[in-house]
Amino acid sequence: MNLRKLTLLFFIMASVGLSHAQSFYLCTQGDTRTTSQVTFSNNGSTLNGNIQTNTIDSITMHVPALKYVGGDISLLPKYEEQGAQFKDKNGNAITDLVSFVREQGWNTIRVRLFVDPVKGQAITDDVNKKEVVQDLDFVTALGKRIKDAGMLFMLDFHYSDTYADPSKQWTPQDWQSLNNDQLKTKLYEYTRDCLQQLKDNGAAPDFIQTGNEISYGMLWGVKGTSANRCYSTSDAANWNRFFDLLRQAGKACREVCPQAKIIIHSERVPKVAILTDYLDRMKNAEIDYDIIGLSYYPYFHGALSVLDNTLTTLENKKYGKDIQIVETGYPWQWVVPGTTTDLRSTYPYSNEGQKKYTTDLISLLKNHPQVNGLSWWWAEANAKGATGNLNTDWYNASLFDNETGKALDALYELQNFK
Repeated sequence: MNLRKLTLLFFIMASVGLSHAQSFYLCTQGDTRTTSQVTFSNNGSTLNGNIQTNTIDSITMHVPALKYVGGDISLLPKYEEQGAQFKDKNGNAITDLVSFVREQGWNTIRVRLFVDPVKGQAITDDVNKKEVVQDLDFVTALGKRIKDAGMLFMLDFHYSDTYADPSKQWTPQDWQSLNNDQLKTKLYEYTRDCLQQLKDNGAAPDFIQTGNEISYGMLWGVKGTSANRCYSTSDAANWNRFFDLLRQAGKACREVCPQAKIIIHSERVPKVAILTDYLDRMKNAEIDYDIIGLSYYPYFHGALSVLDNTLTTLENKKYGKDIQIVETGYPWQWVVPGTTTDLRSTYPYSNEGQKKYTTDLISLLKNHPQVNGLSWWWAEANAKGATGNLNTDWYNASLFDNETGKALDALYELQNFK
């Protein structure tokens, strides 16, 4: 047995993104068993100490399911440009945040992409205007930085000039004159060309969201319209239009980045009947994707028991897809505007309360074997030392103290998901 070849094989298997634990049997003689560790045996006797390769007749390898943990840091370059001071929990300066979070056990970073954020700023609410900067060049540079640090890169296509979410999925300004057939072609070409640029520049994504929180469809039209919302009418044409768009986006992903995992993203955690109807329709339409991506914010969506029930329902439906929490967060100092569920009795708005939420969330997710990903949204928000206003005061659910620049305990706690 050539142990050098065995080691190489192990690293190849570990790097391809296996979604379920698997056992691999090498050689044909002796006793082979599935274990939680590599077992060397010589006709059934376990070998210890120095092992002579010519005495090994069988090796059983068990590769545990990989889990992906990290956060969305889409605004990091702007914070750095404005002089924000990032520090670890002890107050030591962080020279490179990407490398720092990797050292804390993160392995995946998520970044959003807008079609034309300059045009998007013109239709974006003032409170979010300065956050809308992520064009393709911006994302390419940040994506390469992520990959160069040895981390996985999750790309979040918004397919809009500004934030796309359940209440707004505005078609990019330059695409608004296109009919449905032309729009499908444009979406395919845009997705393909973006991915090709990223790939050519060393920033090929490992996960791709073909739309952001697209529970009610996407590319509705001009701001203020909702004629193409899937749930705004009983007309099946809206659903068919939506599916056609997803097929074109998925086709581009498979052609340019065939190893990447495609994510379909919804935030309907508290409305499980709508979520399962949505996923049933995806299944019946044979939409090609790999992962069910969920947004879960407890202050909007309800207590952890709500998430627990939804995950159980999804697993029982047996969609054959992995599940990831691609967005979550919890305040550490004051309430997030629009909060509908007050959980301060369990999770006070404090460093300790935020950490406890993170600990309990991870404990819950570990009870659901199909869940293999967890990402904290706007993890990098930090106004300490910044010369520009990036509006971190309204959100207050990041992983840094805006007053001191220090990392909060929840940042370190996330690694326990793996």
